[in-house]
Amino acid sequence: MLSRKIEKDLLRFYDSSGKKALLITGVRQVGKTYSIRASGKQSFNSFIEVNFLENIPARTLFENAKNSKDLLLRLSALVDSPLIPGKTLIFFDEVQECKEIVTAIKFLVEEGSFRYILSGSLLGVDLKDIRSIPVGYMDIIEMYPLDFEEFALANQVSSTVLEALRKSFTDKVAVDPVIHEKMMDLFRLYLIVGGMPVAVQTYLSTNNLKEVMREQRSILSLYKKDIANYDSENKLYLEDIFDLIPSELNSKNKRFILKKLNENFKYSRYANSFLWLKDAGVALPTFCVKEPTVPLLLSKCSNLFKLFLCDVGLLSSMYMDNIQLKILNKEKNINFGSVYENVAAQEFKAHGFNLYYFNSKKQGEIDFLLEREGAILPIEIKSGKEFTKHSALDNLLSIPNYAISEAFVFHNDNVRQDGKVMYYPMYMLMFVEKTDLAQDLIYTLDLDVLR
Repeated sequence: MLSRKIEKDLLRFYDSSGKKALLITGVRQVGKTYSIRASGKQSFNSFIEVNFLENIPARTLFENAKNSKDLLLRLSALVDSPLIPGKTLIFFDEVQECKEIVTAIKFLVEEGSFRYILSGSLLGVDLKDIRSIPVGYMDIIEMYPLDFEEFALANQVSSTVLEALRKSFTDKVAVDPVIHEKMMDLFRLYLIVGGMPVAVQTYLSTNNLKEVMREQRSILSLYKKDIANYDSENKLYLEDIFDLIPSELNSKNKRFILKKLNENFKYSRYANSFLWLKDAGVALPTFCVKEPTVPLLLSKCSNLFKLFLCDVGLLSSMYMDNIQLKILNKEKNINFGSVYENVAAQEFKAHGFNLYYFNSKKQGEIDFLLEREGAILPIEIKSGKEFTKHSALDNLLSIPNYAISEAFVFHNDNVRQDGKVMYYPMYMLMFVEKTDLAQDLIYTLDLDVLR
């Protein structure tokens, strides 16, 4: 069984008051159903699962229902197991096939006899306004492929080693050379296997990368099937965009060149195609910003972006030149930049960051800009030996108005520091996280003088 970080969120939800439902979204095959089913069965005396994709009659369950009592009566007739008040978790899966459930969940939560958790894929596509429907009655968590830390745990890297690595990251000290080399080997394996659960489990069971690639291509076929089923009047160049992701990332500037699709291509006309890939969770757009200042959203350029794939293993499987063997052999004559940057993008996204990069004719281009602890953190990803050469980063740090206190460079070598620049090995991407408040932030304003 793969250990997933989302399990903590699920257990926190199960222990909560029950005044809300929980919706887990995410790209297809990311492990939503498995995690919910495993944790739900362990945490509740009674676990009821309704899959709207497999159970076609269930899709009409909520049509013309008068109230929550009527809904629960219909539900009890549909399932085999008894509904035990206060002890039952009801799991609605593949809810994109039954959009009425999103409206109905408010009344079911208000009724209060049972707990509810929902899951589905393509929800960003099928339910554009899902976040505004059940206001106050449903929380939403997006699930991603296994990040590198989860992948390391799946490969039996001990928590003791991971804690030691985290301490090296925070204390800015070098990792033991033997540990470092083994972690870099594991990172290279991650470039090939990626984080889709079925690919990871296949590798763990067989150690056969050919079988892993077979599973990855099956997932890619499923994504293309989704694309083919998308509204033909709106999908436009959707499949072409999807197929171009590897070659665009492998190009010199990695930005998506729209004219490769059509000489007269204008982003405004075909934005829906890019939005579909983003909303489906398949692609991770990383937008250019004009200024490296908080908030980055204000200087975002919507028509300038890089397009990363949701999973680096899927990206590697789309390359047709046996890149897997080249990665394992540590070949020097190929460009690892695209797959390295893809890992960074999916790691940052899984850790809750919005994705941006910076490009200026004067300063140059920075691979990623993150908003972290109220400040801008520039990040460069280097796959080669000359990782200390980064003129754009040096230019950015030299501008007083930007007041950037530090920058990270991720590379293949060990930890080191040079002024404001911290050099970290690639596997330490897993430690770039948002800082949560350690305790409640309670503030009382004295308004006696106004009373």
